[in-house]
Amino acid sequence: MSNLPKIAWIGLGIMGSPMAENLIKAGYSVTGYTLEADKLERLAKNGGTAAGSIAEAVRDADVIITMVPASPQVEAIAYGPDGILANAKQGALLIDMSSITPQTSIDLATAAGDQGIRVLDAPVSGGEAGAIEAVLSIMVGGQQTDFDAAHPILNALGKTIVLCGPHGSGQTVKAANQLIVAINIQACAEAVVFLEKSGVDLPAALDVLGGGLAGSTVLTRKKDNFTHRDFKPGFRIDLHHKDMGIVTDAARTVGAALPVGTLVASLVASLRAQGDGSLDHSALLRGVERLSGHTTES
Repeated sequence: MSNLPKIAWIGLGIMGSPMAENLIKAGYSVTGYTLEADKLERLAKNGGTAAGSIAEAVRDADVIITMVPASPQVEAIAYGPDGILANAKQGALLIDMSSITPQTSIDLATAAGDQGIRVLDAPVSGGEAGAIEAVLSIMVGGQQTDFDAAHPILNALGKTIVLCGPHGSGQTVKAANQLIVAINIQACAEAVVFLEKSGVDLPAALDVLGGGLAGSTVLTRKKDNFTHRDFKPGFRIDLHHKDMGIVTDAARTVGAALPVGTLVASLVASLRAQGDGSLDHSALLRGVERLSGHTTES
């Protein structure tokens, strides 16, 4: 029998499925629940246990990890008679790895504390590739003792794992991350259209740019998306639209100006309004192409 904590995983989407599988590979017992039957079958095929409800998944868990799209989904799975807080055992550690508003994380920590459940907010960056390769950046908010207890588990999921402050701090840092990523993708997309309209060899140009000061993780991860117009979702425009709403609202609350961020948030919203919400966020290139009269769309 393993002495490792028993883990319940709620939310087995693009990110959640490979992350849960990495914990199984690391020797953890993982019981999962999600709404999609095929995702539960995938978990079971890879050595996990499929549960029929949230209550069943969390009942005996020492650690509960959630990875769902946004604040409403976190609230839906956490609260109510069928939710996590009503069914988890006292002393359990709830690690929410969703990207949500900082206030939602603070409120969840308060409510969970009243039930004797500890909480960390621990959103991630790195996309589907980072989840698969277990090299995510994980930004954590909560108590040091809880972070220390969670660190071996998080270490099986990511490469850079940092406690950023009290509850909600992980979500604040994630919002800043999404601001930087969106602006970076937009800049790369504009450069791609500029290079192509100028007749430059695009793959060669992106290779040399990646080796200089213009190089970035975004450019490294997304250059093939740009060159091949492959917008299969690793991180959907719909979700980045949600995240840009989080960061612009949070910045307004603290009085921080986001002049470029606000513009890029509008461009993300425009792309979504044009029906591209289900595509990868590298599809910001499509918006630049449309504005430039330089489209490769069929």
